Amino acid sequence: MTNNEVKSKTPSRGIYLLPNLLTTAGLFAGFFAVVASMKGQYEMAAIAIFIAMIMDGLDGRVARMTNTQSDFGAEYDSMADIVSFGIAPALVIYNWALSSHGKLGWLAAFVFVAGGALRLARFNTQLGTSDKRYFQGLAIPSAAAILAGMVWLGVDLEIDGQVYGIWISIITMLLGLSMVSNLRYYSFKEVDWRGKVPFIAVLVVVLAFVLIAYQPPVVLFTVFSVYALSGPVLTLWQKRNLMLRRGERAKAKNSSEDT
Repeated sequence: MTNNEVKSKTPSRGIYLLPNLLTTAGLFAGFFAVVASMKGQYEMAAIAIFIAMIMDGLDGRVARMTNTQSDFGAEYDSMADIVSFGIAPALVIYNWALSSHGKLGWLAAFVFVAGGALRLARFNTQLGTSDKRYFQGLAIPSAAAILAGMVWLGVDLEIDGQVYGIWISIITMLLGLSMVSNLRYYSFKEVDWRGKVPFIAVLVVVLAFVLIAYQPPVVLFTVFSVYALSGPVLTLWQKRNLMLRRGERAKAKNSSEDT
C-alpha cells in the first residue's frame, strides 16, 4: 500500500471554518443573551436570540452551498441550539418574568429547556425517516422566538413581566410541551427559493421588511405566535381529511358489496 493510499484512508482531523464560524457566532449570541438578562438588559437579550436565529439559518445553508457539511458540524449545531434556543430564552424569560414566582417559575423554565433538548434529540434521530414537508412538534428556534419576542414586546410597552408571571409560566410550559408533541408544522423546506416568482412576491417581501423595521417586537412576536398556533390547526385539518377519506372508502366498499 502506497503512502498516498494510506493518506486517502486516513480521516481528516480538520473542521470546515465558515459554517462552524457561523455556528459559533450563534452560540455567542445565545450566551450574550443570558449575560444581558442577568444585568437587566432584556431588550438586548431578546435581540441577541433573534441574531442567533439568523446565524442558525445561515450555517446550514452555507455548508450546503459550499459543500462543507460534516458530522462534526451537525453535532456542533445541535449543541449550540440547546444553548441559544433552549437555555438562553428560558433564563431570559425567568429573569424577566418568573424569578419572583418560586418553584412555578423555575419549573416552567426547566420544562422549556427539557422540551427543547428532547425536541433536538428526536429531530436528529428521525432525519432520514421523517416527512421533510413537516416538523413533528414546534421547532426549538420558533419556540425561542416567541419567548424572546414576548420579552422584547414587554420591554417596548414598559410591561413588568413579574406581574404576569403566572400566565407567562403557563405559556412557557405550553411551548416546552409543544416541542415534544405530535403536532405537525409546515417546514417550508419544499419552497423553491431559487425558482422564479411573480413580481408581487418581491413587493410582499419588501413590505414584510418594512413592517419588521417599523415595529420589530410586535411583528416578530405575532408572526411566530401565529406559526405556533398553526400546528394544532394543521394537525386537526389533516386528521379531518383522513377521516373523510376513510369514510369515503368505506362507503365505496359497502356499495360495491351491495351490488
